[in-house]
Amino acid sequence: MEKMTSGTVNAAASGTWLLGDLKVNRIGFGAMRLTGSAAFHQGAPSDRGQAIAVLRSAVELGVNHIDTAAFYFSRLRSANELINSALAPYPDDLVIATKVGPARDTSGEWTDSARPDQLRGQVEENLRQLGRDYLDVVNLRIMGQRSISEHFGVLAELRDAGLVRHLGISNARPEHLAQAQAIAPVVCVQNRYGIDAPIGEEMIRECATRGIAFVPFFSIAGQGREAGAVLTEHDEVRAVARAHGVSPAQVRLAWILHQGAHVLAIPGTGAPDHLVDNVAAGALRLTAEELELLDSIGRTAP
Repeated sequence: MEKMTSGTVNAAASGTWLLGDLKVNRIGFGAMRLTGSAAFHQGAPSDRGQAIAVLRSAVELGVNHIDTAAFYFSRLRSANELINSALAPYPDDLVIATKVGPARDTSGEWTDSARPDQLRGQVEENLRQLGRDYLDVVNLRIMGQRSISEHFGVLAELRDAGLVRHLGISNARPEHLAQAQAIAPVVCVQNRYGIDAPIGEEMIRECATRGIAFVPFFSIAGQGREAGAVLTEHDEVRAVARAHGVSPAQVRLAWILHQGAHVLAIPGTGAPDHLVDNVAAGALRLTAEELELLDSIGRTAP
């Protein structure tokens, strides 16, 4: 099969979904890996110029949903600052989703998660770094709390004040979604999920029932998590990749998108070639037999 080039790839091939009233292509971009922070992945970041070029290329390839956070930073750079430098003034259709809740000090060490009265400061930090008057989507990253009502209530107040347009939750359980929905509309749930990480299946069904986007992270990395795709790939994934003449990463992303029309993908990379590869996954259609094969994968890393 002929390999797709940047001229034949567009995120629109993945289909669209509404985050509230904001239409996004189902293949988006995660900014975490641009920072080079050892807290998130191994290895050095790409140089600043390349990171900015990747962001601009993503938008040129039809990506209109970027996931970021103020706590995505390293000694070298911050994801939000890179996004601002690369893309401002922002395209009218670009949706930037960020997260609040976790906190890191200036040295990069994780501290206690934010108290409810600290969330406004985190929202304002994202606003300053991104150069925005309001944030399109803010996800509350849940850090083990049983109840998120107080935290989510603060974000709902910021939404009412016009600082935030839509709200979501991350690292959540179904009871968290119920708590949040009782306070304000939830447009997305971000949870870990992938071929070999089925922990999100209950939430996928719950989101489908409620018409809420499910946005998995570590979809390519799998059990590698923050370290990236460092483990030996499953034979089943390699077999499907060979059949289509694509990379295993594309198969993983295509499988994610096949889990439901409400499922979005936010793969991240600092490499131009990998960016094209990831976006091209939105056009990859898997057969029922291939999906059955991939579904049969043991739920532990090879």
